[in-house]
Amino acid sequence: MRLQSIYKSDINRDINGVIKVAQDDEQSIVQELSEYIITRELRRHFNTFLNHYERSLEQPTDKIGVWISGFFGSGKSHFLKMLSYLLANKTVGGKKAVQYFSDKFDDPMMFAQLENCVKVPTETILFNIDSKSPLTKDKTAILRVFAKVFYEHQGFYGNDLKVAKLEQFIAKSGKTEQFRECFERINGGTWEESRDSFAFFEDDIVEAMSEALDMSETAARNWFNGEEEIELSIEQLVKEIREYIDSKGRDYRLMFMIDEVGQYIGSDSDLMLNLQTIVEEIGTKCGGRVWVMVTSQEAIDSITKISGDDFSKIQGRFNTRLSLSSSSVDEVIKKRILAKTDTAEQVLSLQYEKNNQVLKNLFTFNNAVLDLKGYSGEGEFIETYPFVPYQFRLMQNVLAEIRKHGNSGKHLSSGERSMLSGFQEAAQAIQDRDEYALVPFYLFYDTVHTFLESSIRRVIDRCQNAADNRDGIEQTDVNILKLLYLVRYVDDVKANIDNISILMADDIRTDKVSTRLSIQQSLDRLVSQNYVSRAGDTYTFLTDDEQDIAREIKNTPVDSAIITKAISDIIFGKLFVSKKFKYGKYDFPYDQRIDETVIGQLTGSVALHFITVASEIYTTDDSVFLMRSAADNEVIVVLAESQPYFKELEDAMKIRRYVKSKNVAQLPEMIQSIIRGRQNQASAHEKRAEELISAAIAEGRVYVAGDKLTLKVSSVKERIERAMSILVESVYTKLSYVRKNYDSDADILQILSGDKQMMLDGAESPNAEAVKELYQYLDIQKMKQLPTSMGDIQKRYQAIPYGWREIDIAGVTAELIASQKLTLKYGGAVIQPSDKKMPDYLRKRTEIDKAIIGFRIAPPTALIKKAREFLSEYFNCTLGAIPDDEDGIIAYIIEKFETERNKLNDLIIKEYSANAYPGRSVVENGIKLCNELLGQKNDNIALLKKAVDMQEDFLELAEDMSEVDTFFRVQRSIFDNARSQVERVNEEKEYFQTEDNTLAVVEKIKQIIAMQKPYKRISELPELIQTVQEDYQKLLSQKREEVIGEIQAAMGEIHQTADIKQGDIVQRADDALTEKRTATENADKLINLDAMKIQIGNIRQQYLQKLVVVDEPDIDTVTMSRSAVCHTMKLQSEADIDEYIAEVKRTLMDKLNGHDVLHII
Repeated sequence: MRLQSIYKSDINRDINGVIKVAQDDEQSIVQELSEYIITRELRRHFNTFLNHYERSLEQPTDKIGVWISGFFGSGKSHFLKMLSYLLANKTVGGKKAVQYFSDKFDDPMMFAQLENCVKVPTETILFNIDSKSPLTKDKTAILRVFAKVFYEHQGFYGNDLKVAKLEQFIAKSGKTEQFRECFERINGGTWEESRDSFAFFEDDIVEAMSEALDMSETAARNWFNGEEEIELSIEQLVKEIREYIDSKGRDYRLMFMIDEVGQYIGSDSDLMLNLQTIVEEIGTKCGGRVWVMVTSQEAIDSITKISGDDFSKIQGRFNTRLSLSSSSVDEVIKKRILAKTDTAEQVLSLQYEKNNQVLKNLFTFNNAVLDLKGYSGEGEFIETYPFVPYQFRLMQNVLAEIRKHGNSGKHLSSGERSMLSGFQEAAQAIQDRDEYALVPFYLFYDTVHTFLESSIRRVIDRCQNAADNRDGIEQTDVNILKLLYLVRYVDDVKANIDNISILMADDIRTDKVSTRLSIQQSLDRLVSQNYVSRAGDTYTFLTDDEQDIAREIKNTPVDSAIITKAISDIIFGKLFVSKKFKYGKYDFPYDQRIDETVIGQLTGSVALHFITVASEIYTTDDSVFLMRSAADNEVIVVLAESQPYFKELEDAMKIRRYVKSKNVAQLPEMIQSIIRGRQNQASAHEKRAEELISAAIAEGRVYVAGDKLTLKVSSVKERIERAMSILVESVYTKLSYVRKNYDSDADILQILSGDKQMMLDGAESPNAEAVKELYQYLDIQKMKQLPTSMGDIQKRYQAIPYGWREIDIAGVTAELIASQKLTLKYGGAVIQPSDKKMPDYLRKRTEIDKAIIGFRIAPPTALIKKAREFLSEYFNCTLGAIPDDEDGIIAYIIEKFETERNKLNDLIIKEYSANAYPGRSVVENGIKLCNELLGQKNDNIALLKKAVDMQEDFLELAEDMSEVDTFFRVQRSIFDNARSQVERVNEEKEYFQTEDNTLAVVEKIKQIIAMQKPYKRISELPELIQTVQEDYQKLLSQKREEVIGEIQAAMGEIHQTADIKQGDIVQRADDALTEKRTATENADKLINLDAMKIQIGNIRQQYLQKLVVVDEPDIDTVTMSRSAVCHTMKLQSEADIDEYIAEVKRTLMDKLNGHDVLHII
């Protein structure tokens, strides 16, 4: 069955694939109305519009804006045009426009609603705004377009407002026909033909105006020579529109229907404001009788660069918003183009039943982001055949991307090509084939190629010429090149061999295997001829400029060593990053090698060696690799030749080197963009190479320790890890000697503390073999009289064939030290096992070479016995409490005497530094003895001997220290009290000049506390202290009574001096003196009571002065305190009394001199 015959309508009939608003011949209109498909989406939009519009017929409204949005190809322009036909409801093809829709609505109510709307007399002004736009696109451009189409609709010359205004004036005068007849008679040509050149017919126009309009020639010529530009405002234009519709009757409606407003406005905010204002003014002034309907792209893409925020402001003026998606395009194509005859449907039904599984397998895309699919069932197969459902979705994306990247001028962007025409032409291309045929996607290229940039068409044409001339290119190659151009900018479909095979499918019976092979050969030819580039498994169409750059890149030389380095970076920088191989708790460093070249630093141990196709030994037979893997302690991995990783990296390196050779910033932007794309390709090559290298390792040959391995593992990493494990086990043969691993310094300290002591034969140690191995090595070193550092031990046992961890080596050594078989010396001194720094000496790199390990020389048993007896006596403990082994007793001595020394040092710092307590010399001697003993702690034997030699000194110290200890525990408080009493008496010694008994007691206290060893006489101090305290209290009481007497005298004198009006002064004086009395009663020092007398005298004098000033304002009075006249003095004879009185008289006379009154207070 020929495909031409399967369609219900002739596939070759003339269809306007793209709707042009200016195409208004009757034949086109009839076809458009007849074949218009109302899809489910359009039915909803018709309903929305008719509801809004019908309400305006009943009630005035200012909501007269309709915004029809949708992507390219969604049918928004067609929808606008259909509304213009229906609302104007003109007669075409012998019937009204609305009658063509009588069977298009499945809802009779909606059609009735449509009929009701079109009964209203309506005129529509349908236009593409870009075609009507003035050459100068300023901020009033939209206003001028509105004015132009409005005047043209009335028959005026809208291209020139001056002429249009003249015609409007003539029309309002009712003399249009008379003017045109006069002009044609005078000029010879019609007015309509001549008005676009009116400037050349001044005399004719002036004469016609004078004759037809009864104007004087002067007035007519003044108009002609007036302003060229006619200023027009929005308000004025809307006023004219209102006048026009009023002249047509109350029910008349006028529709401005504007296509592609969104693209025209772009991001120009002035044009936006212009449109907003016009729509707002029309809505306000015309009461719903004039509507403005526009179309616009739904999404503002990279062509318009429009601001979404600004467009939302415009849309606010358009209350009716209809958004068309491209989904309805599929429905239109299926009904207008692909509708089948009944016979064809039966044939196709059988075809699907027979081949549905084949079809499912044929259309399964690889790594596609878009929802691309084959046939979902028999119904979809019949509807879409000979197309495949994915083509509808993919072609929409292709057309959108071609608009952005590949069209020459505005043909595509303004709708010169559409989905409808594209599918029709593709179907026509295979109309002579049978019912097994399918439309391959490349056929859509022929539906758009005439509108593409010449640089793109040249590439296809050049390839076609090469195919025609059989110049290394075949026709299939040309078809694939067309396909690659179509999907070049569609990022959602990866142009790999699998997807290309699907897109090229042209027959249900296609053999996928042979087709794939043929397409691969075509792609190889296209790549070799630079029509196409390859990045990983993806192929890309190249323009002329891209091909030039591709040729330069292809001819750029790259050293194979650079590629090998890149392979190394991938293997050791991404696939196997760690420079150590983890084997249980072990981390083995290994040498990294590529093609017999060492990468990084040598460790001298095992190695992981990869051999690439670039290596000279790549083709060597197994025997060489077997021998080398055993001799060099390495895993050798020969990468599989089947994976083209080397070519991927070579292509990437060529691009990188090419880019470095260019001053990219100085090149044209288009070339820079191409180079950026090639850099992205280089990255893709490198990523692909990483995947291929991983596969090459997985498929490669592996040699370990003289064997060729057959490894069944799930991943590359596991494969290498298994090989490395085998290598470790074959190289480090004594690794198993260490059965117990250690994790931290705490484990080492625990061993040294004796918690994990073991016998030499290893009976108590899980690491018996390792302990024995180390002991034997040190024994050999001893026989050779060679000193052995901990660094020597670490190096030996980390190397082959041991491979022990440094912490495990430290642990094994610690076991021998803990069992008192070895000693560690640092700086010539023996380090005790209990030393907290011992792990550093066993492990730390900066210390291990300075730490010397040797066999221990045990001290004589008799020496240990004597030392234990001394310690038992000195520390007053049983002999059993003293360790009897060397390390134990050494640790005991060091710990005990360091504690003793610390205690004595604390006494010096805390007690003796601040107080002259007895026994300081004893304590200082004890510190000296401890220091002398502990000075030998680095030599066990010397320490024991020193302890025995010094035992008499220490025992004597113990005796002396018992008195010191008793003093601080029992006697110190009494001693401190006694010293305090002596200090108080010394401070107030003048008060005790006549207290001989008290002074004698104080002297006795001084003698006791000044003794070097006062311990036995301290018992006398409490009684002596009591005597001093009692004498002191007696003097204190006498002095307190004396002071209180003065307070009372002062208060009495103040009361006597004051009169009745001075009560407030008296009260303040009483308060001050009462406060002093309280202080006197609480005073605990004699000197403080004497000071209190002076304060009382001052208060007395202060207040008496205030009273005297009030009572005797005219008398010159001077005051003097009693204490200043009669100072304290001890009188022992009559002569002393006479001298004292004489001195008092002189003092009084001197003070009275020059004054009337001397007031003693």
